[in-house]
Amino acid sequence: MPRIFDFGGREVNRSQTVAGLKSLKGSGRHATQVTAETPDEAAAAEAAGIEMVVCRAANVARVREGSKVVFVTAALGFAEAITPDEIMRTAFSAVTSGADAVLCSRSHQTVKMLADEQIPVMGHLGLVPRKSTWLGGIRAVGKTATEALDLWDRFRRLEDAGAFAVECEVIAAPAMAEINRRTGLVTVSLGSGRDADVMFLFTSDICGEASRLPRHARAWGDLASLHDAVRRERVRALSGFRSAVETGDFPGKADVADMTAEEMEKFLGTLDK
Repeated sequence: MPRIFDFGGREVNRSQTVAGLKSLKGSGRHATQVTAETPDEAAAAEAAGIEMVVCRAANVARVREGSKVVFVTAALGFAEAITPDEIMRTAFSAVTSGADAVLCSRSHQTVKMLADEQIPVMGHLGLVPRKSTWLGGIRAVGKTATEALDLWDRFRRLEDAGAFAVECEVIAAPAMAEINRRTGLVTVSLGSGRDADVMFLFTSDICGEASRLPRHARAWGDLASLHDAVRRERVRALSGFRSAVETGDFPGKADVADMTAEEMEKFLGTLDK
């Protein structure tokens, strides 16, 4: 496992590095990435052998509590960091807190600003859900020659801006395969087929927490049933508490502290004075 200094100046082991991810290109090997926002989710990813996680920038420290080794990409939200100063401050805070890269869905100028400081930047192309109004809906991108050519141009501009990687969301698989062969960017496929360098799915989809899976996702677990069982058990327990109070069963003698008769007599004697 590579040993590096992180942006906070700490000597750490990492399951992946920027250089390691770039070496995947053309190798036929893949890394895996999932979402993680809590220590438990990060720890589970590490235990499962997942190399990469993506989280909100504000949650980097919490994610690092769960795993010291996974490659963490911090997503810079639209609302949390707006101006160039805010974006730069948020990005530096994320990487000094333990992130290895930032995910940026902003302009090429913003990507260049971050890359010029040698912060590893992952862009986002294809279906960017928050910008889907430009597509006219939630749909795959690159299914026509015209759209695929426009997408290829976006890949080139993103690479020119200094990004090292790009999240490729719901891009038509044949177009993704051809673009991946031609770009120097590390490609992270979310619903864009196997011809990419990193395979990415949401932890909630993998674990079967979502009520409806997107077409590109698959569930290997059934946490939804366990969550339902937890909710039912919580209501059952709370109802039991309420009922015990009503019937006088709680609190009982075993639930409270007692006094000796001698101490009680002294107490009452003091009260009567």
